[in-house]
Amino acid sequence: MGAKEILSTIEQFESSFDTYRQLIEKNNNEIVQNMSIAWKNMKSEQEVNEKLKATISEQNSELTGLRTESESLENTINELKAKKQDLNSKITELTSTLEKTMGDLKKPQFELETLKSNLQEINTKIEAKESEKTTLDQKKVGNENDLDKLKAEHVKRMEEVEAKIDELSKENFFTNFIIENSDEDIHEVDILAAIMEKGKCQLDEIKRQLDITPIMAVRTIKQLAVKEIINLNEQTNEITMD
Repeated sequence: MGAKEILSTIEQFESSFDTYRQLIEKNNNEIVQNMSIAWKNMKSEQEVNEKLKATISEQNSELTGLRTESESLENTINELKAKKQDLNSKITELTSTLEKTMGDLKKPQFELETLKSNLQEINTKIEAKESEKTTLDQKKVGNENDLDKLKAEHVKRMEEVEAKIDELSKENFFTNFIIENSDEDIHEVDILAAIMEKGKCQLDEIKRQLDITPIMAVRTIKQLAVKEIINLNEQTNEITMD
């Protein structure tokens, strides 16, 4: 190989080496840049991871606190449930006692209402009886007034009869008749006595009172009427003193 060829080969080698070195430098720069970017990314990721670790740690601490608080609350709830059950038992017992007490209280209340009802019924009866008594008293007063009127009328009639007897006695008709017939004609005396007692009588009433036959009674009454000792209304059969 000649010198030119060697020089040419060396130049080619140097040229190739420069190209290779340039490529290496270029690749190194890219690698450095990539490593720088990767480092920055790693650092950023590391910061994020640190934050996540801190957050996780904080969350774990908070979770632990929440678990502790939850356990405490659960214990408190269990205690409250136990107290609630105890209170429910006491409430049930007190409710039963209250119902029994209310039942015992209702009994005298019912008796009181019954007594009030009976009292009202008695008051109603008293009012009815008082009203009835007032009516009877008014009727009694009316009857007493009527009786007084009847008594006054009877007294007046008796006075009239006595005046009539006095008049007859003065004229000797009645006295002579009684004297003449008192032993034999006793029926005439009974007739006159009945008429004088009532003031007036019906013929049928006189016939029922006498112990003689109806024909004899009618005959005797007509004889007294003929003698004008009595008056006989043959239309009404009413007998009065003359």
